[in-house]
Amino acid sequence: MSVLRNLEQKIEAIVEGAFSRAFKSRVQPVELARKLAKEMEDNKTVSVSRVYVPNEYCVFLSPADREQFAGYEEALRKELSDYLLEHARGEGLALLTRPTVSFETDERLGLGEFGIQAQLVKPPEDESGEPELGDFGATMIYSPGREARRLAPPAPAARALLVGAGRRTVLSGDRILVGRSRDCDLVIDDPNVSRRHAELRNQGGSWSVRDLGSTNGVKVNGRRVEQAVLQPGDELTLGLSKLRFEQEPR
Repeated sequence: MSVLRNLEQKIEAIVEGAFSRAFKSRVQPVELARKLAKEMEDNKTVSVSRVYVPNEYCVFLSPADREQFAGYEEALRKELSDYLLEHARGEGLALLTRPTVSFETDERLGLGEFGIQAQLVKPPEDESGEPELGDFGATMIYSPGREARRLAPPAPAARALLVGAGRRTVLSGDRILVGRSRDCDLVIDDPNVSRRHAELRNQGGSWSVRDLGSTNGVKVNGRRVEQAVLQPGDELTLGLSKLRFEQEPR
């Protein structure tokens, strides 16, 4: 039995056969698996003796499709991780860690569309260290009946800010490090914040936040996340500090 067919049977078992009904004309979990494997192979890094592939994947869904996944998301993440692990082994591709899959909502996506962003992350050498982050691959959008395409950047109109702790910080560039360390771009004087707590990434005017393996995690609007696309008005919680993400006309 093929690995993909085995995955399909596991998914059907998770939801007691409901996927064929619930996901008709929407995002199919097995199609997600196929495209995750494609992104794995499209984002190879060749070393002297090995071919490394990304070990972290973020799947972006439309609000309606994300709601459909709500009851099965945790189990689906595990099955997709297992599938990617087996796919890498079968193709002789090297992974630095077991692959992880996370889900996020993107308001720009229509029903049945989904995006995938891959990244190769090197784990810290010891528990006190920080993970070494590679560059994000392009976010590829898959739509029924259409060729894959890169996520189109939103219209440039607003500058992004983080508001809190008595200050307004304008976000500029492509990457902002946030943490307690004086080496960070945005320093937060809070003992509950890790030295390198989180990073904010700008991709074509769309900002996202990512937890850098912090002790106390990152919350967006009260929900703990590993990575999330930010919308105006979102509240970020790092340690005991709260910051509001805003966008305003230039």
